Amino acid sequence: MKKIILLAIILCITKAGQAQSNIDNILHSIESNNSELRANQQTANSQKLQNRTDNNLPDPGISYSHLWGEKSQDGTVGELIVSQSFDFPTLYAARARTNRLKDKALDAQNIAFRQELLLQAKELCFDIILLQQQQKLLEDRLQQTRELVSFFQARLEKGDANILETNKVKLELLNIQTETRMNQTLLESKWKDLTAMNDNQPFKIDSIFQVPLPLLPADYEQLRNEVLNSDMTLQSLNSLDIASRRQIAVDRQGWLPAIELGYRRNTESGIPFNGIVVGFSVPLFQNRNKVKRAKARSQSITYQKESVTQQAKASLKKLYNEGKALQMSIQEYQEALHLQQNISLLKQALTGGQINVTEYFMEVTIVYQSKQNLLQLENRYQKVIARIYKNKEL
Repeated sequence: MKKIILLAIILCITKAGQAQSNIDNILHSIESNNSELRANQQTANSQKLQNRTDNNLPDPGISYSHLWGEKSQDGTVGELIVSQSFDFPTLYAARARTNRLKDKALDAQNIAFRQELLLQAKELCFDIILLQQQQKLLEDRLQQTRELVSFFQARLEKGDANILETNKVKLELLNIQTETRMNQTLLESKWKDLTAMNDNQPFKIDSIFQVPLPLLPADYEQLRNEVLNSDMTLQSLNSLDIASRRQIAVDRQGWLPAIELGYRRNTESGIPFNGIVVGFSVPLFQNRNKVKRAKARSQSITYQKESVTQQAKASLKKLYNEGKALQMSIQEYQEALHLQQNISLLKQALTGGQINVTEYFMEVTIVYQSKQNLLQLENRYQKVIARIYKNKEL
C-alpha cells in the first residue's frame, strides 16, 4: 500500500512538472521569436546609445586662412588653426554616472515590457486549457445525448415513446452540437492568437496540459513586500528618480566655463610661428532655466513613483482578495460536485422510466453547468496567480 501511495504521489508530481514545462516551453519560444520584444530591445539599445552620444566631446575644428595683399606687393599670409573644445572635465563624469542610472531604468522598462507580454501569452495558454476542458465536457455530453436520441427513436418506432419527448431530445442534441462547434472555433482562434505572438511560428504541440492550482500564501505582508520589491516598473522609476536628482547637480555645473585648446600656425612675417590656442566660453544664456527644469522633472518623477507604488499596492490587494474568494468558491464547487449524482445514474433513471425527459435535462444541465463554472473559476484563479507573480523569471 505504501508503494502504491508513493507511486501515485510521484505520478502527480511528474504530471504537474510536465504541465508547467509545457507552458514554459511555449513562453520561451515566444520570447525567442516575438518581433515586438526584439523591437523594444532595440529601442532601449538606441536610447542607451543616445545617452552616451549626449556625453561625447564636440567635433574638433580646423580652419585655414590664406591672405594676400595688392598685386604690386609680393607675399601671402597663411594661418592654420586646429582646436578642440570641451565642457569642464567634471561634467563628463557627472553625466556618465547619470547615464548609467538611465540605462538601468531602460533595462528595467524592457524587462517590464517582456513580463507583460509573456503574461498575455500565459493567459492565452490558460484560455486554451479552459476551452480544451470545455470541449471534452461538451463532447461527453454530446455522446450521452446521441445515445439518448437513438434510444428514444427506437422506442418511438416501437410505440413506447411519444414524439414530444423524442423531439425534445433531438433539440437538445442540436443545441449541444452548436455549442461544441462554437467552442472548437474559439479554441482554434486562441491558438492562432498564441501563434501570432510567436511570430506565426508553429508550436511543436497541439494541446496544453492543465497546471495544478497553486495556493495563495497566507502571509499577505510578506507577499506584498516580495511583489513590490520585484516590480520592474517601480525599479525603473526608482532609477529614474535618482538619475533626475543627479541631473540637477549636472545642470548646476553647467555654469562652469567650456574650454577650448588648439594649435595655431602663422606665416605672416615670412617665418612660420607655431603656438597654442586657449579659450573659454562662459555660458551666460545657454544654461538659463536648466536647473529649474531639472528640478521640475525630478519632482514629477517622484510624484509618478509614489502614484505607481500606491496603484501597485491597491492592485495587488484586489488580486489577493479575488484569489482568496476564487479559492473558496473552487473548493465549494469541488465538494458539491463530488456529492452530485453521476450522469450515468441519471441516464439509467431516464431509460428506466423513473424520471421524464424534462427532469433528466434539468438535472444534467445543473451538473454540466456546475462543472463548467468550476472550469471558469479555475481559469480565472490561474490568471490571478499569474498576474500576482508576473515579475518572476521563467
